[in-house]
Amino acid sequence: MLVFWERGYEGVSMSDLTAAMDINSPSLYAAFGSKEALFREAVERYGERFEVRCAGRETAREAVEEWLLERSRTFADQAHPPGCMVVLSGLNCTARNTPIREFLAQKRRAHLDALRVRLAQGVADGDIPENTDLDAMVRFFGTVLHGLAIQALDGAREVDLRTVVDAAMAAWPRFTQEKGAAAP
Repeated sequence: MLVFWERGYEGVSMSDLTAAMDINSPSLYAAFGSKEALFREAVERYGERFEVRCAGRETAREAVEEWLLERSRTFADQAHPPGCMVVLSGLNCTARNTPIREFLAQKRRAHLDALRVRLAQGVADGDIPENTDLDAMVRFFGTVLHGLAIQALDGAREVDLRTVVDAAMAAWPRFTQEKGAAAP
């Protein structure tokens, strides 16, 4: 998992994997079948270990802020490669690895779908107005999340990422104010 996270799918060779796992190629193929199958398992393990759901908290706003802050902490944690494996490990896949790129895109969409569910719960709970453009909110906060991963890869510390989260949360009223109401 760490090798794929650090180098991306295409940046990892079979010899890198066998060295990291301290096994030979036939054993790797016997256990996983292929590099792609091993990668998919590594992504699942990453999700089990590091995924943070946008749930809980009293309000949708608190849930989104905590989601972004938790991800920022993980992205900047120096105990493992920086950023997000799901965001970063397949950005530069060539056409022959389209299935990997699509697999990772589906994982990212699933995270954004979970965000949309939490925002819809905010509408149901009354802390987000019914006429709010939830799709725009999901696109915005999803873009912030993915940008945090890239910033961490580029060396941003948790405190640096916190300033981005604070700025993103300052945009919350632009999405949630009643239509026709004066902007703050």
